[in-house]
Amino acid sequence: MRNADPTVTTGFGREWSTFTQSDQSLEWAERERLFAEYFQIFPWSDLPANAEGLDAGCGSGRWAFLVAPRVGRLHVLDASREALEVAKANLAGQGNVAFHYASVSDIPLADNSLDFAYSLGVLHHVPDTAAAIRHIGSKLKPDAPFLIYLYYALDNRPVWFRAIWQITNVARMGIARLPARLKLFVSELIAATVYWPIARLCAGLSKLGLSTRLIPLEAYKDRSFYTMRTDAYDRFCTSLEQRFSRKQIAEMLELAGFDRIVFSEQVPFWCAITRKRSATE
Repeated sequence: MRNADPTVTTGFGREWSTFTQSDQSLEWAERERLFAEYFQIFPWSDLPANAEGLDAGCGSGRWAFLVAPRVGRLHVLDASREALEVAKANLAGQGNVAFHYASVSDIPLADNSLDFAYSLGVLHHVPDTAAAIRHIGSKLKPDAPFLIYLYYALDNRPVWFRAIWQITNVARMGIARLPARLKLFVSELIAATVYWPIARLCAGLSKLGLSTRLIPLEAYKDRSFYTMRTDAYDRFCTSLEQRFSRKQIAEMLELAGFDRIVFSEQVPFWCAITRKRSATE
């Protein structure tokens, strides 16, 4: 497949087969809360009746599960056949979902045909993020919204925060080279000994009315251990991870034919909503 790293694709297939995000594994309240964090800036009211859209890099289908009931037709796409099978199981009750085994650079849909698209936590794991954004944009109608989430370059964080990330990134590069079972074991260990204690600390400080904004991983203070395990695997077991500043994301979107870019000012960073440039502009 074009613009897809086979090692990364295989890894995400294993991730979603392990952490399926099914109704039995992820509680409904937490699913909705996570969904709201990403989609809080999405212009649902601007979509036409029976809107047709794209989930570019659907993974387990956890976002599609909540998007599909709101639209007319949803195309879910993933470069991992294994992940797509998990998505099919999770979305079995949704009759308006079409599944596509393809990369973001080989989307099997007509140009200028979609009313919206979103890609959350995916395009920083492909070799050419800018090209992937262009290909998604080519499938959208003029003025159609596109919601994107890319790992941030910690450009809104202090120097010491970025230094901590550099240390963890060195660890990621080593862990990502381990055999599959060992990678899973190490990520589970990180979730239990790093994510969970820090999350509980932040939860306790919040109850005392103290700010936890500058504590790494503070976003997990109200999340389940299942989500921590999922995200620890996602963070430390992937061989290809790119990070982008707010400025870099805006530049890629503009070069791909998008405008009216609005960034969320809340975690997760950076999440942005943009529109495909109108044909008259």
